[in-house]
Amino acid sequence: MRGLAGRNVVVTGGASGIGQATAQRFLEEGCRVCIVDRSAEARERVERELPGLTAAIAADVSDLEQVRAAFAEAVRRMGSVDVLINNAGISIRHEFLDTTPDEFDEVLAVNLRGAFFMAQTAARHMVAKGSGVILNTASTAGSTGYPHYADYSASKGGVIALTLAMALELAPMVRVNAISPGYVLTPMQRAEYTEAMLQAVNRKIPLGRHAKPEEIAALFAFLASEDAAFATGQVFVFDGAETTGGLCSQWSHD
Repeated sequence: MRGLAGRNVVVTGGASGIGQATAQRFLEEGCRVCIVDRSAEARERVERELPGLTAAIAADVSDLEQVRAAFAEAVRRMGSVDVLINNAGISIRHEFLDTTPDEFDEVLAVNLRGAFFMAQTAARHMVAKGSGVILNTASTAGSTGYPHYADYSASKGGVIALTLAMALELAPMVRVNAISPGYVLTPMQRAEYTEAMLQAVNRKIPLGRHAKPEEIAALFAFLASEDAAFATGQVFVFDGAETTGGLCSQWSHD
């Protein structure tokens, strides 16, 4: 991608799934990359798997002081931050009527408040230096709604709205977009779905499969690059046409 070589990138939730694939893609593009992740075990593993990382920084994005400290460490390690991939997120599969206040607060704290904390911290830095790109991980659940994920859907709907408002306020110095994936075959997805459930999902997607994390990473790389210099304030749905056929209870190629 044009204009990525030498850029300084921070990826939150960068020690697994979409985040790790995105960190790897930016390394392949010649960027310096710091990941931010709250799991010590996952950070140690990703440092072994991606030895080109500048740093794997500990932080819980729902804690503002930890966010500020992690971002300052990334700036110390790389000199500045040009691109933020605001990707950290969690989900809890449960019935709406059984969702507890603590579960709801936990999902919103990481997925929405954490996205806000990271984005605001990065935006202040980027505005001060005159340029930057912020890319948020949203979800089709934030615009369509999914059963068993009411709190997750609410959090991702907030991320979508936050993206649009940020883009207007931060233009023209900072571009802000979001990717809204459908089903992606990540460790989080595998932990919550049986093989039979995964296959049932695939039958509802016109392309017949889950997305690969590397495919989401490729779109992040494009949106961060100079090839996407006119893209801001957009939410890019990336779901194999799942929501295009949203009125169909089940897609069939027959």
